[in-house]
Amino acid sequence: MITKPAGVSLAAGALVLAACGSMTAGRSASALPDAVPAAATPTSTQPGAGFNDADVMFAQMMIPHHQQAVEMADLAETRASDREVKELAAKIKAAQDPEIQTMRGWLAEWGKPLPTGGMDQGMGHEMPGMMSAADMKKLEDAKGAAFDQEFLQMMIAHHNGAITMARTEREHGKNQEAKRLADAIETGQQAEVEQMRKMLDRLH
Repeated sequence: MITKPAGVSLAAGALVLAACGSMTAGRSASALPDAVPAAATPTSTQPGAGFNDADVMFAQMMIPHHQQAVEMADLAETRASDREVKELAAKIKAAQDPEIQTMRGWLAEWGKPLPTGGMDQGMGHEMPGMMSAADMKKLEDAKGAAFDQEFLQMMIAHHNGAITMARTEREHGKNQEAKRLADAIETGQQAEVEQMRKMLDRLH
């Protein structure tokens, strides 16, 4: 009877596990063979979770992008006159504040720095849809009906920029948590863009 050397079996097993590990980016944990432990699949709660440069850039750019949207929403609390504008602003803040904390957590786990830079940059990267300091001052100075229209126009442009960044992450990112957030951002903000366009038509 011919037996295989123990080293061959171990090597073959290692190759199988390595091959399975490389497939987790496009498959759910439930689709993996039973031999692969669930802990081997990438998750954002583990410092060693799989990620790439696109994931890092997504978080470093989207954090200040979301922060500006929250700042714009805060202005609406005291300056907007339309009830629907105020409700939408509150909804935007409620959605994006927790996402900022989530992305900060990812960067900490990945050992990457938090974003730095001016109003229109994150870690030196240009961010689509960001308002300039002059834009924000104009919005801050507006009140009532004038604020409502200015807010909607700016937030539509801001959301469209976020959608562009989310699509880039979905196409080039590796981390599954980040890609899921990008998908949620695109879906949610696209719906809000359509809502804001209808609101602008009503207010004109």
